[in-house]
Amino acid sequence: MLKNVNDFDYQRDRRGFVMVSLKDISAACGVSIATVSKALNNHSDISVETKEHIRKVANDLGYYPNSAAKALKTNRSYNIGVLFVDDAQSGLTHDFFANILDSFKRTAEAKGYDLTFINSCKTRSNRMSYLAHCRYRGFDGICIACVNFYDPEVVELVRSDLPIVTVDHVFNNRTAVISDNVKGMHDLLAYVYEKGHRKIAYIHGLDSAVTHSRLSSFFKTTDDLGIAIPDSYVKEAPYRSTIETYQKTLELLDLPDPPTCILYPDDFSAFGGINAISERGLSIPEDISICGYDGIRVAHHIEPQLTTIRQDTETIGKDAAEELIALIEHPKTTLVREVVVEGAVYPGKTVKDIN
Repeated sequence: MLKNVNDFDYQRDRRGFVMVSLKDISAACGVSIATVSKALNNHSDISVETKEHIRKVANDLGYYPNSAAKALKTNRSYNIGVLFVDDAQSGLTHDFFANILDSFKRTAEAKGYDLTFINSCKTRSNRMSYLAHCRYRGFDGICIACVNFYDPEVVELVRSDLPIVTVDHVFNNRTAVISDNVKGMHDLLAYVYEKGHRKIAYIHGLDSAVTHSRLSSFFKTTDDLGIAIPDSYVKEAPYRSTIETYQKTLELLDLPDPPTCILYPDDFSAFGGINAISERGLSIPEDISICGYDGIRVAHHIEPQLTTIRQDTETIGKDAAEELIALIEHPKTTLVREVVVEGAVYPGKTVKDIN
């Protein structure tokens, strides 16, 4: 009969919690410590019945593996660092990246890994660099998303020997999982063009790899379609800034020959444009059409529903986790590559057919 946990002279940690060891499980089961270890690690030379019995005893005793001991034995911490620095201070309320990280987290956890956010508070006097923090924490690998990729500390981290995967930015000799921003912008413009629009304005985001891809695709696609875009139709505003897009929209509406359709940097920033259009007494899409980008959930619940590019955040997060774990577990055979994930046009109801 299995003894009660209090019947054993267990070690306790500094908080007084019981620390059940493999030796304790061995004594309770009447088997060797080696057999207990093999059973808990699912070795094939232990019968299913023995494994189940040992696991049940371990569970009843309140045993849990010691992560530090496991790290010493396997040379892995089973902990992944996530570098997520949003200059707009929206944090995990940033719908696009929050959904990516949720998918990343679920995929990594299913494979036995924990996630820890890397300290990014640069105002602390005793803070470490990103690389020093990663080494201090003993991360097996790093996912870098939503950050200033040109920050010297980020560049230092990328140049290290740690397994790294980036999201929506490409470095030489590093695996990247990126949205197909070129095709996304092309498809969105093609949809607007089919609806008869030729006077198309674009309020793009601030300087970044994503912005470069979308802006280049915007000009190439309009050129291929034979559309001349005046310089006054192209404005710049930070991503997710409703204040800036509100102002830029007013500037577009005040032009002698205003556009019939305005493209915004992202769905959230489009709300600033909606406010400006409403303030002028205009109606969407009867008086002017608009499009967002990303496909965030709230944009599907407003009236009229926002026309946008729905990015596949589930696949981006899943692919990023799988690529990083492959680099961690099979470094010699995993190829460093770019994984491109396509989005799709969500028609919504904010683009009027003016043919």
